[in-house]
Amino acid sequence: MIEKTSSFSIDRRGFMVVLSSPSGVGKTTVAHHLLNLEEGLKLSISVTTRPQRPSEQEGEDYHFVDETTFAHMVQEEHFLEHALVYGYHYGTPKASVERHLEAGTDILFDIDWQGTQQLKQMSTANLVSVFLLPPTLKTLDARLRVRAEDTDETIRLRMSKASDELSHWAEYDYIIINNTLEESVHAVRSIIQAERLKRRRQVGLADFVNSLRGEDI
Repeated sequence: MIEKTSSFSIDRRGFMVVLSSPSGVGKTTVAHHLLNLEEGLKLSISVTTRPQRPSEQEGEDYHFVDETTFAHMVQEEHFLEHALVYGYHYGTPKASVERHLEAGTDILFDIDWQGTQQLKQMSTANLVSVFLLPPTLKTLDARLRVRAEDTDETIRLRMSKASDELSHWAEYDYIIINNTLEESVHAVRSIIQAERLKRRRQVGLADFVNSLRGEDI
């Protein structure tokens, strides 16, 4: 029988979890499930010039802005990273991310390889990167078509760029083949739990150990 004991919380700094993949592999679906299951995990809401899809909500999926507004934000250095993807601009707001990390909240990023490279240049120690692969290219094409949110021309463009995007897999810490949603979500949750336990992230660990050493039995 396992005896129930008191639970102690150790202060730690949050870290950034990046999910990347070619469009249609399923990273956004995996991300949404992670947010529903993991306490202390918050989605980084990107700013984009891409038109809003019917299934998307302002402020929950993206912050939708025009090209002029985006250019001004770049000039004022409001972004941790920004990139041009399929003809549209995407960027990660800097201030909100830093605020959450300092408070010990982990931030989930649904971004491409370009954004990941920029984040690595700024903060390698606080970044955990995960790349999702499709089981086959046929599966990827089918998932894009089932989504029914892109034109045939856009789907062809995404498929033509998939090979280049797949070539960046070796730049990531973890690789997951997205066979099923359940398996992929479980795998990413395991990565998050392991990363949270790393010594360097637990900034309150030294004080906790010192208190144990000085404790009277």
